[in-house]
Amino acid sequence: MKEVNKEVLKDASLRLMFTMEESEYDLLLDEFHTIQTQLGLMSKIEGIDDVTPMTFPFDVSIDYLREDEAKTPLNKEDALKNAKNVKDGQIKLPKVVG
Repeated sequence: MKEVNKEVLKDASLRLMFTMEESEYDLLLDEFHTIQTQLGLMSKIEGIDDVTPMTFPFDVSIDYLREDEAKTPLNKEDALKNAKNVKDGQIKLPKVVG
């Protein structure tokens, strides 16, 4: 794994276009070293490679969504009846680019 030092952090902050105080780099560097130490300790746990990583702590089911069913679409008049500004059978929107 690549060593994380102040130069790496400064390069990352430059690429991400934000600035940090020198003391913040020191704090962040200390946090990275703490995390690396913890990961090193975890890698020493017997059988850790045989465990499936957890991606989310709760079982999530998406059974509340309805099935997609093809239905008859709105006709043009019904689709346009609530539009504020209609021109030539189309909804006219304000210009958004200069």
